[in-house]
Formats: sequence, C-alpha cells, structure tokens
Amino acid sequence: MSDRGVCLITGGGRGIGAATARLAAQRGYAVALTYRENATEANRVARAVEAAGCHALAIRADVGDEEETARAFAAADALGPLTLLVNNAGIVGPVGRLTDVTGPMLEQLYRTNVVGAFLAAKEAVKRMSTKHGGRGGSIVNVSSGASQLGSPGVWIHYASTKGAIDTMTIGLAKEVAAEGIRVNAVRPGIIDTDIHAARPPGQVEQMRKAIPMGRLGTVDEIAHIILWLASDEASYVTAALLDARGGI
Repeated sequence: MSDRGVCLITGGGRGIGAATARLAAQRGYAVALTYRENATEANRVARAVEAAGCHALAIRADVGDEEETARAFAAADALGPLTLLVNNAGIVGPVGRLTDVTGPMLEQLYRTNVVGAFLAAKEAVKRMSTKHGGRGGSIVNVSSGASQLGSPGVWIHYASTKGAIDTMTIGLAKEVAAEGIRVNAVRPGIIDTDIHAARPPGQVEQMRKAIPMGRLGTVDEIAHIILWLASDEASYVTAALLDARGGI
C-alpha cells in the first residue's frame, strides 16, 4: 500500500492518462487505470507503474456505465484508500459542423465525457469524503480549451461536453470543500496526441501557427499540472480551471 494512497485514472491506457499514470507512480501513488478496449496499451502502462515500484491495476470498464464504474472502483479498493481521481476518459466524435451532428453521436459523447465523469466523481466522493469516513483527497478533471474556444466547424459537440465538465468542477468543488476534497480541472490546448488524427489535412499545422508559444503541448506537461493540482503545493486551490494552451 502506498503512503500516498491510490490514484485512479479513467482512460489511463494512452495519451494524457498514460503519462499521468507514469508520473503518479514516480510520486509514490499506487495506480488503478481504466480502459475500454485496448488491454495491451493499458497493461503496458500498468507494467511501467510496477517497474517504478508501485502497485498497479488495469481495469476494463465503460465509464458511462454505472455498474461497470462501480465495479472498477471496488476493484481499485484492493490497492488501498483512494486519494486521487483523474477524470480523463473522453472521446471527440467525428469532425464536422453542427448540421452533421446526430442524436446517437451526442448520446455517445455525453455518455462518455459527461455521464462518465459524474459517475466516477460520485464513486470517488463516497470514498474520499470525511463525511463518509474518508481521509480526503483530490479530483482533477481533464477538460479542454475547447470549452472556451468552441471548436467551430470541427467539434462544437465535443466542446460542449467539456463546458459541462467545467461547470461540474466548480459546483462539485464547492459541494465537497468542507469534506476534505479539492476538485479542479486542467484545460489543455492542442496536445501532441493521436486525438487530432481525424482533423482535416493541414489543420493541426495551421493551429500550431496560431499558438503564441509556437508549438503543441505534450502529454507530460499536462501530467505535471494534474499532479501539481493534486499535491500539497496546491492545498488552497479548488474550483480552479487551469488553462494550459500555450497562450492561445
């Protein structure tokens, strides 16, 4: 059992989630990570955590399913007390304008990005809250700069789900502040991951040129922000929406 407790990361098999898992292990957390489909990637991350000397568990779960989410948290309980939840799982949906959006597309997006975050936060609060006998902890939601910029012509459907995450972050932070839980969000800009593979040719390069810092962010940079928000250095920080967008 780690002195820092357990860090549970939804969607922890790749990208920001995987980088956060590796860094959390370096900081002394036991790590539980959920994945939906790619067991190979998730188990690779779990092995990296174990190589750092910490316990790890890769759990297959659909975050939008209440029973599967509850089972995932119950499985993670075997590693020790939960002290950090990173709500990272998310999908972007197809690129397109509003007129291309369908009902099923929206249902899938909101089920994963919004319902999933709420269900995971619910399970975390039940374990962390001093009201429920917990020792406190931190929830860090991975939002997106899209919640402010809107992603017109590309992903306004995705952007709207991240707007919901921002609102949930603020509301939940105030709801559980007196129960030993801090809730914050990081809003990454354009990060160098495969999430942008579906964008039209040349669009990422055009977006890069619009970033004042002149480059895309990295998953490791976002992971460091997440672990800072969870650390004692941020002990007076809650309900914060921290932008990491290179100035855009």
